[in-house]
Amino acid sequence: MKLLYEGRIVDLDVSKEQIDRWFERQTAGLTDEQKADLKRKMSRNEEISKAEKRIQEIAWDIGRHYIMNVQGTGLKAQLATDSKEMAIKYLEHLEEVSIWHNGQERRVSAAVIISPPDTREGHEAVDETSLPAVQAFWKRMMDRYGDEATYNREILRSFHEPDGVEILIVVDKLLVGFDEPRNTVLYVDKPLKEHGILQAIARVNRLFEGKDAGLVIDYRGILGDLNVAMQVYNALEEYDPEDVAGTIIDVAAEIEKLPQLHSDLWAIFNGVNTNDAEAMERFLEPEDVRHRFYDALAAYARTLKLALGTVVFYEQPPETINRYKRDLQFFHNLRMAVKMRYAETIDYKEYEQKIRKLLDDHVTAEGTRPITDLVNIFDQEAFDREVERVEGAAAKADTIAYRLKRTITERMERDPAFYRKFSDLIEDTIEAYRQGRISEAEYLQRMTDALDQVRTGHDLSQPRKLARYRDAPAYYGILNEALAEVAFGDSPEAKQDYLADMAIDIEAIIESHKIRDWAENVDVENRIKRDIDDYLYRAVSESTPLDGDTVDSIIRELVDVARKRDGRRL
Repeated sequence: MKLLYEGRIVDLDVSKEQIDRWFERQTAGLTDEQKADLKRKMSRNEEISKAEKRIQEIAWDIGRHYIMNVQGTGLKAQLATDSKEMAIKYLEHLEEVSIWHNGQERRVSAAVIISPPDTREGHEAVDETSLPAVQAFWKRMMDRYGDEATYNREILRSFHEPDGVEILIVVDKLLVGFDEPRNTVLYVDKPLKEHGILQAIARVNRLFEGKDAGLVIDYRGILGDLNVAMQVYNALEEYDPEDVAGTIIDVAAEIEKLPQLHSDLWAIFNGVNTNDAEAMERFLEPEDVRHRFYDALAAYARTLKLALGTVVFYEQPPETINRYKRDLQFFHNLRMAVKMRYAETIDYKEYEQKIRKLLDDHVTAEGTRPITDLVNIFDQEAFDREVERVEGAAAKADTIAYRLKRTITERMERDPAFYRKFSDLIEDTIEAYRQGRISEAEYLQRMTDALDQVRTGHDLSQPRKLARYRDAPAYYGILNEALAEVAFGDSPEAKQDYLADMAIDIEAIIESHKIRDWAENVDVENRIKRDIDDYLYRAVSESTPLDGDTVDSIIRELVDVARKRDGRRL
């Protein structure tokens, strides 16, 4: 899995004069050497990093980043801190993060896992045993969970659940040997070296559904040490290769791909009037073109999502950023329209969820309609409402046509002749419209007429007497196709009437043999086939005898259709 890296910095406003005055007052009794030693300790990055305002600022940055880019996806994050005291401070400040977005207040849920106060983690320079904040936190945890094992187990259980703890705050514990595939972001506010870096980043380098990459957001400037660590430890046989399997990529390098991905998306529509929504939807009719569009949109949306969660991206001109957002909304709306129009059968729910979150969090737009799967054509009221939402006669006709094609495919085995006829009719009508041989209005009318007939399940060209029967129309279709060259009576009308009577008789034969679970009973099936065989021998004129293969084929298709239709009424 790919690992992405972004370094962030907190601008600190340090009042040197104020600090110097405080220092002189507090160290009046110390020697010059003691003062110099204390100054060295105070000026270390580790000490500055513990400043309350700094932690508060980073906590807000982490909370906002997680809410806007991860929350709601089921993915999680870890925050690695320098000490137990810092971990507890981060928890307090993360609990205060509140962002009002899309009409609702959003917060982040966080938890701390540390070892007991009398246990040092990693290379802590200060014994935190006596620190009141650490002691008080540990007491609260023990009062709540009873013992350390339960405390660890319950928090990790919640972290594992999609709707449980979102950010896990740690010091050194759980930076080694802890695998939670949902973990996708590592926020780093502690110095890490060599093996420790690799162990830490491995926490977000595990495969999980919906997870495109692991992300390291660094507030301590570990990138240089990270590169050294990768060079050193990649060559060691005893090191778990999974921990370094991903390539460390600067987020800025990924964002650099965005202009090209943006261009690639637009390039799909070269030669198409992109100011004409109808033309763009028509262009996307071929399935392979739609898939190329979906893939390009997914790549663009994925990279834009990453970019919008970074600091460096906002160094670009606001008009550039806004254009990227507007185009994402435009292409998303286009995808919704063609999905409806062409009765898309491929499941893009996971992709849709990601895009929806991206739009919700980063794009301001009006009039976005919610995506729905186009309803069943047999739910007449609901289907008609969906069709009415589509603008333009041709688009309405396409919506009906492609949903009919999908329905026909699903139901073909229940009445092959009937559905083959309408499948051919739809294809011919679509082609006639594409070639300009019929108008938009006629295209819509033909599709509406076909829809009405498919809904009723009766071919209007069949003899009217069949309308009273359940399965006979399907049997008629089989007979009419198989016996097309056989003459019955003096006219086409007489032949149709005779075949209709045969279909009615065959329905009666099949019905007379039906018992519970007959379709799974070989003996019943054989009796049905035998009786139909006898009937066909009598019904077909001896002057035009049928060969055995034709009779067998007719009987087999009749019984197959009866089996498919039984218990599965239209």
